[in-house]
Amino acid sequence: MRALAGWREAEWHDVGAVHFLALLGTALAMAIYYNESHEDFVPIIDHVNLAFHETGHLVFGMFGKWPGILGGTLGQLVMPLLAAVAFWRKGATFSFALTGLWFFQNFFNIARYMADARARLLPLVGGGDHDWTNLFFHWNVLAQDTVIAGWTTMLGVLGCVTVLAWLGWRAFIRQ
Repeated sequence: MRALAGWREAEWHDVGAVHFLALLGTALAMAIYYNESHEDFVPIIDHVNLAFHETGHLVFGMFGKWPGILGGTLGQLVMPLLAAVAFWRKGATFSFALTGLWFFQNFFNIARYMADARARLLPLVGGGDHDWTNLFFHWNVLAQDTVIAGWTTMLGVLGCVTVLAWLGWRAFIRQ
């Protein structure tokens, strides 16, 4: 971890209770929306995620068929991760936490897509092939699609909680 700390160019910016409460409120609003809408899709952020997903197919597709199929999911994870790294290097505490929340929020949609691998009920952009049906079939785990999706959802929950806990620690304890 010290090697990574040396790579950073700045110390963490101070954050206050307002920052923490803003991010907590955002996370709770998204959780309530997901729970109440039964659509599992937040239009603004998930349209952005979908754009990065589709771009990921093109970018990672340059490396072959399977990287191209997995590239959609990688694309929607790499973009918030790159943003988080940029904010981490600047010590932008709140922005880093916000992009961390964005990164882990993607796990919920990825899990939903994974859980649909056998059922294939989700509408697909352009009506193309189902990424996770192809990947799980190729990896011989198609029958475990919902189990894998459950673990992916759990990673998303744990990641979001960790980000919020870290920001709370920065706001209230480490001053």
